[in-house]
Amino acid sequence: MRVSVVGAGLGGLALAQGLRGAGIEADVFERDPGIVARFQGYRLVLDPTGFRAVRDCLPTRWHPLLDEIVMDASAEQLILDPQLNEIGRLGAGRTGIVVDRQVLRHLLLTGLTVHTDAALTGYDVLADGTVQARFAHRDPATADLLVGADGVTSAVRGVLSPRTTPTDTGVRFVIGRTPLTDEFAGLSKAYGSKIAGDGVSLLLGAMRFRTPPQQAAEQLAPDVTLPDIGDYVRWAMILPSNGSLEDLTAQDAVLSRMEGWHPELRALIEQADPDNSTLLSIRVVKPGERWASGPVTLLGDAIHATSPTGGNGANTALRDADLLRRRLIDADEGRRDLLGAVGDYERQMFEYGAEAVRSSLEKLPAFAPGAKLS
Repeated sequence: MRVSVVGAGLGGLALAQGLRGAGIEADVFERDPGIVARFQGYRLVLDPTGFRAVRDCLPTRWHPLLDEIVMDASAEQLILDPQLNEIGRLGAGRTGIVVDRQVLRHLLLTGLTVHTDAALTGYDVLADGTVQARFAHRDPATADLLVGADGVTSAVRGVLSPRTTPTDTGVRFVIGRTPLTDEFAGLSKAYGSKIAGDGVSLLLGAMRFRTPPQQAAEQLAPDVTLPDIGDYVRWAMILPSNGSLEDLTAQDAVLSRMEGWHPELRALIEQADPDNSTLLSIRVVKPGERWASGPVTLLGDAIHATSPTGGNGANTALRDADLLRRRLIDADEGRRDLLGAVGDYERQMFEYGAEAVRSSLEKLPAFAPGAKLS
């Protein structure tokens, strides 16, 4: 069996790793000109399902390394005012496994065949049941299954399910990171909580590595190369849905909304790495009607993009990867036919994917009251 995966995000890479470990050929095609063309280095909180999924997709020899580059985390999920006084609670405290997206992505890339500058322009299902993917700047690729793991603007989804389109919630947010130094020790109670300002919400999260990733790889898995990165604070400011950025940089857009805030909070933004600060929009993709059964399917944000306020986007994509991996191994080993295996994956994925989108949108108004939820 041969699988073509379009998109080198966490879900697509986890699937490719899992298939590679089972002896199934998997090629990854990424539209970006290089594998690190865009910064993707923010912390993620993985729930037990998400962490187990990524662990099961990786070779067992890398499990000690994975365990060393994550951290256990818990947060009270308080609501604080701009002077860091507690004024409420978001809900029950949250626990999970925290991992840096960039570090995890490099681990998942190890040993895979990834073709960059490979923007998909379309595909054709051939007479023998295989599928041929066409790309703008490279020769076509033929496989038994084509998996669209290419995000919110999925080119695969545009052909497979053209009526399934992203919805813009109208919410914008700025995300960035700042090295975690002793200067910010006083902010610890704000990690995992919401700081409520005048029409904006600031969210903070700490990333502390048990061992620096590069050092951990050298010690535990010499065949893996991980980024040289230290502890940091991830911050994100959710802006009013009708707010104007007035051509400000991402960093200045945040600081302009923090007049009179606690000096440590302002210092955190002032000392952020400007190259790793960016403005993003919150768009969601709700699974619609199932497409006709065939050798093409979707995974992750390509079919169920969630609001980040749900904390379930990466978890759901990794769940997809592990479920599809298991079903394709069944097909490769003759326990079921390929289309039946893919159909079973899609039935389950549509159900929990739709729930992930719904629950993420349910939590969005607590951070952005003007969001469009329909």
